[in-house]
Amino acid sequence: MDIKALGGADRARLMRIALFSGNYNYTLDGANLSLNRLVGHLQDTLGATVRVYSPTSPKPAFAAVGDLVSVPSVKIPFRPDYRVALGLPAAIRRDVEAFKPDLIHLSAPDPLGRAALKLGRHLKVPIVASVHTLFDTYLDYYGLGFLRPMARRQLWRFYDACDYVMAPTEAIADELRKETRSTMVRTWARGVDPELFHPGRRDEAWRRRVGFDPDRPVIVFLGRLVLEKGLAAFADTVARLEAAGHAPQVLVIGDGPARAWFETRLPRAVFAGFLTGEAMAAALASGDIFLNPSTTETFGNVNLEAMACGLAMVCADAPNTRALLRHGRNALLCAPDHAGSYAEALSTLLVDDGARRGLAARALERSGAYRWSEILDEVAKVYVEARDRHAAWPALVAPSVAEAPLLQPERSGRVKHQPASLPAL
Repeated sequence: MDIKALGGADRARLMRIALFSGNYNYTLDGANLSLNRLVGHLQDTLGATVRVYSPTSPKPAFAAVGDLVSVPSVKIPFRPDYRVALGLPAAIRRDVEAFKPDLIHLSAPDPLGRAALKLGRHLKVPIVASVHTLFDTYLDYYGLGFLRPMARRQLWRFYDACDYVMAPTEAIADELRKETRSTMVRTWARGVDPELFHPGRRDEAWRRRVGFDPDRPVIVFLGRLVLEKGLAAFADTVARLEAAGHAPQVLVIGDGPARAWFETRLPRAVFAGFLTGEAMAAALASGDIFLNPSTTETFGNVNLEAMACGLAMVCADAPNTRALLRHGRNALLCAPDHAGSYAEALSTLLVDDGARRGLAARALERSGAYRWSEILDEVAKVYVEARDRHAAWPALVAPSVAEAPLLQPERSGRVKHQPASLPAL
């Protein structure tokens, strides 16, 4: 990559970046993988120095990329698989100050992110935030939908206090531009690794071993097994297909706190459990149709991975999906939370091999537009732009946010690991 193309010349190679994450590697999801890939790109390609501050766990889901500093945290009630840092303890604050970052990157509007925002203002460095989750959308799945307006206002207030915000899609970017006053908004899409995710990973022998009829299509779910991923809509869709006499073959890849509930609803499905790397890619490519009824995704990394593996796509008609796919061309987009709509789309693809393969081929072609190197270069461009703009207007300070209460639990140790323009739809 030509570093001059970043607009910041060789200064980009000298940047010191403090990245704050609510969950950098202790669970596995698309946001965490994207952040780890970003850190690796910044270090390996640009020579930047990145220090990551995040809650950690004794048994992380995968090895972290970069210099990871463990921030004290507590488990979230009713969701013990997630942790939250309740602020920025003095020891961590001193660590950040000693690091002397040129830029702070916030990846979550949690108490840690809010405290880091305060610290960034004190240090007088530019602050860039990236949107990975619209947390207010989760509330409906836990009987707290009445809190959504208040939660959304808090999100906008947080992002409005940052210098730059990177949104995963133009739809979210447009909403941010409407709701924030002084923040510069850019788009950071996601990419897919074509060497890992491709149709050649399909394994007919594995399909037979897990009990699938080789002559009938397999419907795939991929993701963490939590209610907000649309598990109820998925299960209801399968039930409708069974009632219509289709006897669908179903593969579930992933694990999570709702697994037992999901297994009860899908007694004839094959649950492959938590898979990573080539094993996960092979299982995904061994399916035929990808059903994703989730409406809470901000981008949908799993959609892109399924597209790259050559699966026919049936997804919720949501803004994040429309950023990748077009109904009738490379996917069938269905009315959200409407099992009948998904069942109707699947009924066609289960019996029409030509339609299914045509849809899959066009989805595969579309996935070729999303390559990580070019997409991560765009993040580096935002960093350089933020740094240059901040240097030109040092007095420019975005609105402040209220600092969350700080908790002073016992300090955790430090964890270190060594790193290893889109076409029309």
